[in-house]
Amino acid sequence: MMYHQYRPGYVEVITGCMFAGKTEELIRRIKTLEFAKKDVVVFKPVIDNRYSNDEVVSHAGSHTASVNVKDSTEILSYLENHPEIEVIAIDEVQFFDNDIILLINEFADQGKRVMVAGLDMDFRGDPFGVMPSLMTTAEFVTKLTAVCTQCGSPATRTQRLVNGKPAKYSDQTILVGASESYEARCRHCHHISGKPKYGSKEEK
Repeated sequence: MMYHQYRPGYVEVITGCMFAGKTEELIRRIKTLEFAKKDVVVFKPVIDNRYSNDEVVSHAGSHTASVNVKDSTEILSYLENHPEIEVIAIDEVQFFDNDIILLINEFADQGKRVMVAGLDMDFRGDPFGVMPSLMTTAEFVTKLTAVCTQCGSPATRTQRLVNGKPAKYSDQTILVGASESYEARCRHCHHISGKPKYGSKEEK
């Protein structure tokens, strides 16, 4: 990558569907920078407690220590008390509030390297939260793919299944307490019940 020739301060986005290896790639970059004796801090939202409450953990089992935060203000508060930090990493960034966009760009303007990982699309196949803005303003974007569980093609979308059936387009982005699971799928094997089509006036 050519970013080694850039002045200090830039943003990197790692994105793709579930099971594409986003967190694995983020952790790989973190470990490389730690080996190079860089001061790195890793944040993740408190909502992500699938594997650990104090670590970022990939589906493949790689892990690194993290600071759990509720929102962007807690990230700012932490970094105000740790001015020595050179690299900021954020996993599952799609779950953060819109202020994270301003904060990330401010950190980059200050000369810090900011690396974020997150889903580019929600289960509907629509842009997910802050990701479109981050991908637009970042210096570097890495889009990863998984393997479609249905046909084996490169997967770019996340299929939500509720009780074994495709989720409805009207379902909430986060279903608390639902019996849900996820699969990586390609465009053609991705199914959402009730998804609007061109010319349809149906709303989300």
